[in-house]
Amino acid sequence: MIVLEAVDLAKVYTGGDGGTITVLDGVNLQVSRGQMVAVVGASGTGKSTLLHLLGALDQPTRGTVEVAGASLSGRTDDQLSELRNRSIGFVFQFHHLLREFTALENVMMPLRIAGWDDERARARARSLLARVGLEGRVHHRPAQLSGGEQQRTAVARALAIDPVVLLADEPSGNLDHMNSERLHDLFAELSRDLEIAMVIATHNRSLAARADRTLLLEDGRLADTDVSEVVP
Repeated sequence: MIVLEAVDLAKVYTGGDGGTITVLDGVNLQVSRGQMVAVVGASGTGKSTLLHLLGALDQPTRGTVEVAGASLSGRTDDQLSELRNRSIGFVFQFHHLLREFTALENVMMPLRIAGWDDERARARARSLLARVGLEGRVHHRPAQLSGGEQQRTAVARALAIDPVVLLADEPSGNLDHMNSERLHDLFAELSRDLEIAMVIATHNRSLAARADRTLLLEDGRLADTDVSEVVP
């Protein structure tokens, strides 16, 4: 079942000299439920831009995106925000945890925003933190967590709303080898066990090797590639 689809996706910016800069030019992508897709390519090729378009954080110059059968085209900012909050989880290179809140409170945040009562949100957050191996760290604030623990908290937060799509942008870019490998294993397990569609932009060969499909973004277009194309 296809839960994320992009058709003829393009993004063009106007440069400081008035000229145009084409970042994406005719990207087509289909991601099925439970499928993990790695997007690789050199820095500056548009991987983050692609994730922003897929996640309704930005609007394409041309083309369409559908998430769980719902088109992102023609929606107001409020409608896009509602769709993101309901269907899309995000994990970035920097965890963006709220430092004054505990791990538990950080994971509860999107649930409280979605209108969940405190007891239900707390139970869901505890379950997710246990799922990512942090059951003993729920009351620790970000400064009391290691880099790997902070990123796993961010993953739990992204899963809070039970999204159909998880988008991750260089999620292990700031982690050492041991924590990176643990995070990579976690993504593979979550994709398989929770049947979430994932699109992960990465330079890491180890993470790309765990994906069901690896795509190279080059010259504004996506094409299937081998893991060896990943720039370490």
